[in-house]
Amino acid sequence: MIEAWMKLTIDTTLLGLEAQSVIGLRMAQIAMGQSTPAEAQLMMSEKMLAFMEATMTVAAGGSAHKVVNGYRRRVQANAERLRLV
Repeated sequence: MIEAWMKLTIDTTLLGLEAQSVIGLRMAQIAMGQSTPAEAQLMMSEKMLAFMEATMTVAAGGSAHKVVNGYRRRVQANAERLRLV
C-alpha cells in the first residue's frame, strides 16, 4: 500500500516538474516572438481534452495513477513538440 502511495507521489511530483518545463518553453517562445495564436488555441483545447479524459477515467473507475499517467503522457508530448520548434 505504501509503495502505491509513494509511486503516486513521485509521479505527481514529476508531472509538476514536467509541466513547469513546458510552461518555460512556451514563455520563452512568447518572449522571442515565436509563439502563434494557433499554439495558444492548441494549448487550451489540449487542456480541455485532458480534463475530459481524466473525468472519464475517474467515472469509469480508473485510479489516480491512471489519471496522473495520462496527464504526464500529454505533458511529455508537449515538451517534445515544443523543443523541436
